[in-house]
Amino acid sequence: MRPFAIHPFITRPFIKRVCCLFILLGANSYGSTLLVLGDSLSAGYGINQESGWVALLDRDFGENHSIINGSISGDTTGGGLNRLPRLLEEFSPDFVLLELGGNDGLRGQPLNLMKNNLQAMIDLVRKAGAEPVLFGMRLPPNYGRRYSNAFAAVYPALSKAENVLLIPFQLEELSVTEGMIQEDGLHPTALAQPIIKEVIKGYLAPLMNP
Repeated sequence: MRPFAIHPFITRPFIKRVCCLFILLGANSYGSTLLVLGDSLSAGYGINQESGWVALLDRDFGENHSIINGSISGDTTGGGLNRLPRLLEEFSPDFVLLELGGNDGLRGQPLNLMKNNLQAMIDLVRKAGAEPVLFGMRLPPNYGRRYSNAFAAVYPALSKAENVLLIPFQLEELSVTEGMIQEDGLHPTALAQPIIKEVIKGYLAPLMNP
C-alpha cells in the first residue's frame, strides 16, 4: 500500500485554514432554543417590545440561539398550562422559562392551584424533552404578609422538590428606584429592562452556552 501523500497544491497553511473553517462552522451550527412562557413582565407591558428584556437577551445570545417569547400580559398559570402543549409542539424548545404566577397571586387565587399548574407545566416540558427553568415571583406588600410569604415560598419549594433551576426574584430594588416602575406601580419601565435581562442572563447563559 502506498503511503498517503499530500497533494503538492495543498499546502500546510491551506490545511490550517480548512481546519479552522470546520471548527467555526461546528461552533456556529450549535444552538439552543429557549421558550419564555410568561406574563406582562416578559411580554413587555407598556413599553416597546424591542426594548423588553426578552428581546435584549435575544440580541445578547446572538444568531446561534433562538428565543421564543410566548408571553401574554395578564396570563395566569392556568392560561400558560393551556397554551404550553401547542408551543412545545410548534417550537420544540431545549429550555422553557416559566415566568408565571404573579397574576394568580394578584387575583388571590388558591396557592395550591397555582402550584399544581406549575407542576403540570414542569412535567409537560420534561415529557417534551426540554429543561424547565422556574422564575420566582413576589407580590406587593399590600397583599398581606401571610399570603405574600406563602405565595413566594411556592417557588423554592417546587424548585427543590422537582430539582428545577430557580431564578430567585431579585427585582425589589426596582420598585424603590426612580424611573424603574411605570405609573401603575407594578410594571417595569424600559429603563429597567437591561437590569432584568442581566439578572436572567446570569442564570441562563451557563445552560445555553455550556
